[in-house]
Parts: sequence; C-alpha cells; structure tokens
Amino acid sequence: MEIHVAQLSAASYRVRIALQLKQVSYRSVVLSLTRAGGEQLAPEYRSLNPQGLVPTLVDDDFLLTQSLAMVEYLDERYPNPPLLPAAPRPRARARQFAQLIVSDIQSLTGLRVLGYLRAELHLQPAARSLWLRHWLLEGLDALEIWLTAERAGGYCVGDSVTLADVCLIPLLYSVRRFGLSIEDFPRLCEVEATCLALPPFQLAHPDNLTEDRE
Repeated sequence: MEIHVAQLSAASYRVRIALQLKQVSYRSVVLSLTRAGGEQLAPEYRSLNPQGLVPTLVDDDFLLTQSLAMVEYLDERYPNPPLLPAAPRPRARARQFAQLIVSDIQSLTGLRVLGYLRAELHLQPAARSLWLRHWLLEGLDALEIWLTAERAGGYCVGDSVTLADVCLIPLLYSVRRFGLSIEDFPRLCEVEATCLALPPFQLAHPDNLTEDRE
C-alpha cells in the first residue's frame, strides 16, 4: 500500500493515524506543497489525483482520494480495531464529529483556500489571520460544547478511538501550528492527551513522517 502525503497536511495526518491503528504496512511518498509551486500540482501527480490534493491512497490497482473515504475503506478492509462503533447512534455521532472537523473547519482553513485569499482576493496577512481565527474558533467551540455534553469515556465517542478522534488530533495540531491556543477548550485537551498517549498517534505525528513506514 502506498500513500502520497504532505507533512503539514491534516488530511494526510488523519490517514496515517488510521494506518498506524490498523497496523498496515505502507510506503509514504512525501510531497512538498510549496517547492516549485507545489509538487501536488505537477502533471505526474495530477494523473493520480486530478484535484491536485493530498493524500492519495494506492492499494494495488485501486486508487482512492478524500481522506474520510480512505479511513472508512481501511476500517472495512481491516476491521480491527474498529473505528466506527457498532451501535447506530454512537456510529452516527462519530461521523457527525468527523464531518464537523473535515467539512466545516478544515475545508475553510486549508492551503488552497489561504492561497486563494492571498493571490486572488489580495487579502493582507492580518485579514487572512482573522479568517483563520474565525473558522477555527467557531468550530472548536462547537466541538467543545458537543464533547462536554457527551461526557462519555475518554475519547470523542465512548471509551475507544473512533473516526472522530482520528480527525480531531490533526485539527488540533493545525490549530497550534497557526498560533492559536486550545487552553480554553478543556474537553478537547483531555481527548487529545488520551489519544497522544497511544503509540499509533505518536508514530503518525508529522515529525515522524518518513518516506517508508513498515
């Protein structure tokens, strides 16, 4: 199995967490999103992923884009440990949190959005920072309220890692990278600490990204 990733890509990070949780051997192909205008935009890579985004998963003759689709594919192909609860309600809740993170927060704060704000709308750094802060803090506040209301177990949903945690940890990594603190979100901090104590989350951390991971 091969995955095309970028070090600072939250979407890449969440797929690597899933691979580590499933203990799947894989090869990482690391792309630079800034070198020579972005290696993800090169024709060779766009032949794999027409959007020019990361990550892209290659499993023999099967090619897949979109990180949530990849995580669910891995969960179905390698059922243990499961990343979605068996019962319908907690299963839906895990998907809800994952979609809140991926669709409502990180889709508005990604590299291509920030690049468009800079290059096409000519927003100055201060204005781009306001954009980031607004969408990140609004999303974190919603997550904090939901997780505080749930209050069941040490993770986002219950007592084991789910799809929601796989998405949350890369989000919080990005939040800190953008210079924001999460100290005002104690429930998110608790879940983060619980997850980061686990070896799969540690191994998937961007600082540990190498070309090959067996």
